[in-house]
Amino acid sequence: MAGGEERQEKGPGVRRGIRRALLWTAVSVPLPGAAHLRMDRRRSGALILGVYLLIVAVLAAAAVWIASDTSEATTRLAGIAVQSQWLLAAMAGVFAAAVLWMAVIVHSWTITRPPGATVGRQVLGAAAVLLLCLAVAVPSGMVLHAGYTAHQTLASLFGSPEPDSEPPHDDADPWNGADRVNVLLLGSDSAENRYGTRTDSMMVASIDTDTGDTVLIGLPRNLEDAQFPTGTALAERYPPPWGFDDLLNEVYQTVAEDPGALAVNPTAVDPAADTLKAVIGYNIGLDVKYYAMVDMLGFRDLIDAVGGIQVLIEEPLPYGVHGGVLEPGLRRLDGYEALWYGRSRVNSDDYGRMGRQGCLIKYVADQIDPATVLTGYRELAGATQRTLTTDIPQTKVPAFIELADLVGGSGSMSTLQLSPPQVYTGNPDWEMVKNLVAEALGAGGDALPAGPAESPSASPEDGVQASPGDGTEPSPEDDLTAWQEYTGLEEPAPADPGRQVGEDAIDLNTLCP
Repeated sequence: MAGGEERQEKGPGVRRGIRRALLWTAVSVPLPGAAHLRMDRRRSGALILGVYLLIVAVLAAAAVWIASDTSEATTRLAGIAVQSQWLLAAMAGVFAAAVLWMAVIVHSWTITRPPGATVGRQVLGAAAVLLLCLAVAVPSGMVLHAGYTAHQTLASLFGSPEPDSEPPHDDADPWNGADRVNVLLLGSDSAENRYGTRTDSMMVASIDTDTGDTVLIGLPRNLEDAQFPTGTALAERYPPPWGFDDLLNEVYQTVAEDPGALAVNPTAVDPAADTLKAVIGYNIGLDVKYYAMVDMLGFRDLIDAVGGIQVLIEEPLPYGVHGGVLEPGLRRLDGYEALWYGRSRVNSDDYGRMGRQGCLIKYVADQIDPATVLTGYRELAGATQRTLTTDIPQTKVPAFIELADLVGGSGSMSTLQLSPPQVYTGNPDWEMVKNLVAEALGAGGDALPAGPAESPSASPEDGVQASPGDGTEPSPEDDLTAWQEYTGLEEPAPADPGRQVGEDAIDLNTLCP
């Protein structure tokens, strides 16, 4: 009887002890070290709680810093987040903190649980402690997955090393003293019902490294007679003055079919894109340092990943073969709609489409900030790995993030379309093209030091007729009408020495409502 009464008296006490132990163990999740202090383990408890509160204070200060100066802070944070060494260090820190935190939770249970509990109660208590550990492990695992995703994305997209011809990267002067950095933006178009890849969207973004002022130089896909840098295999196969015997958007596929023989650098990650970068730079008289190429269909995923783009559409824009229409008004376009906004030629032409593509770039620069990229990292990382290729080295990515923030902030943006009436695409005067580009950039900024490409233009004295094109080339009169209807501006002044600098470059604030 006495023993039975003793067991009955112990039972309620053990149950209450287990409840108290679980309570203090649970308190150790938001306040690590609290259970140690409760059990008079003051030194260890004070150390654990002090380190924890210090980390919380640092994170809170960082949050206040970001909230007080969102643009600068998020740009700096994004710049840090795209550097592998910082990512790996942060991942290691998160992993170590999670392991130590869970160890504190388990030890809190160990020192607070009462002796004499039955096996069943011990199992239930251990299960409850496991759930408390999962409350730490799950979010920590999500953070580690985010870091791994970002690291893999950086490694796959920006894995190319700095060219040997370039000086080592300097964080204090990432552009090596250059006034402008020039990047070729390519939109590739490939489909199952046709062979190969065509770069139907080609645009050079020339960015002032001090002010962020940007000129988008649009090159029509149907430019003919492209010239090739002297001494290259392409120049030997397609010598001046006639140059390439197809449209400019076929250069990529031509090189891709035989990169070993035709590429400027056959060892490049994408020899065809690298060669097209050199060819376009040669023809417009700029040193184009980098390229970024996105698949047109993949562009849809990129826009969806950042939550869409807000666009003011002034007139109904029909698209597709099924009679779709983008209705007028201020609208947020999803990826599918944004793709058609930049691609549609229904009741339009290549040149109107080029203008809308320039507007899309402006909208992205204005609306997509580093905070948006950070919050949508997972979808954005997946979309970029599937659709984007570039030769921008990883060491330059933080500098590009800061430059993009400058472009979307105080920088102005204008566009120069190398299309009629300024440029006749069937037989371009490449000397005039170089002059147009130089004037649009204020006659400055990283022009190629080498001599210009020979122009294929023929005069009547040559006794040679100009190339008529592929039979689908609009007439200069049609091009002028389409240009006037799209821009709402009068005919630009003809190319002559008296024209004002940059007169042919259109401010995108005027073109893009």
